[in-house]
Amino acid sequence: MNVTGIAFTCYPVTDLQRARRFYEGVLGLKESRFFGEGDKGFVEYDIGANTLGIGNGAPDWKPSPGGGSVGLEVDDFAAAIARLKANGCPFRLEPLETPVCHMAIVSDPDGNSIIIHRRKS
Repeated sequence: MNVTGIAFTCYPVTDLQRARRFYEGVLGLKESRFFGEGDKGFVEYDIGANTLGIGNGAPDWKPSPGGGSVGLEVDDFAAAIARLKANGCPFRLEPLETPVCHMAIVSDPDGNSIIIHRRKS
């Protein structure tokens, strides 16, 4: 096997419409593709050269606060944090600064962890 890249990162969600309000309304992502019907399906968001997906079509695929996470690079870390707080998003890790970046971890409506990240120059 020769792995040539990461095709996408994906989160399971329980309520697709609620999840879309968070990913599109709060995070500002734009739908690239939708597969499914009504409230069951899979939504893809192209972000740069990568794709983030959310979906609820597989019955044994469950959200998990202890599972993997995606790091979303933002251009204005302070504005992103302010927007998340204004929308009442729960923080799993409050904003912090490291020698190489600024980061925080929030939960989506199903408890999946999302890292908000800004690299330093």
